[in-house]
Amino acid sequence: MKCKTNCMQSAPSPRSSAPFLVSQVGAHAAKRFGESLAPLRLSPAHAGILRMLSHSSGLSQRELATRLGMHASRLVAIIDEMESLGLIVREGSTDDRRTNALRLTEKAGRVLADIGKIAREHGDALLASLSEAERDTLAQLLQRVADQQGLPRNVHPGYSSMRAPSTP
Repeated sequence: MKCKTNCMQSAPSPRSSAPFLVSQVGAHAAKRFGESLAPLRLSPAHAGILRMLSHSSGLSQRELATRLGMHASRLVAIIDEMESLGLIVREGSTDDRRTNALRLTEKAGRVLADIGKIAREHGDALLASLSEAERDTLAQLLQRVADQQGLPRNVHPGYSSMRAPSTP
């Protein structure tokens, strides 16, 4: 049968799959969070490292890289950036003279408060269409999926894809 009306019309698209939606919302959320941090001259990677060090002050660079699942030489460059911003200091380790302990500065404490405010506003904007109970349920369900997939808690998988700086 020949089409006599608008043949370009397509059938309604099926509902998107949950994995696609998780990926879509995750990419959108990461992009928006990065944009929100830009006025602080920080990236999401910086924010995550500050957060981790606020809970585990004194980690060595190697320990931090292991916890983040990232290449140690890539972390050195990020720590250098954060040191130049006055957020982190390297102190000689009391346990091993060959390593440095990473400590947050006073400025980092103030910046962490700013990051916390940005993160709360980001979460509220992102999940504005959900009730508080729905937000809790969503977080619980996503945590179950993350646990089942073997993802480390409170570590963004983006760290593991950060490559070591290339040598000229």
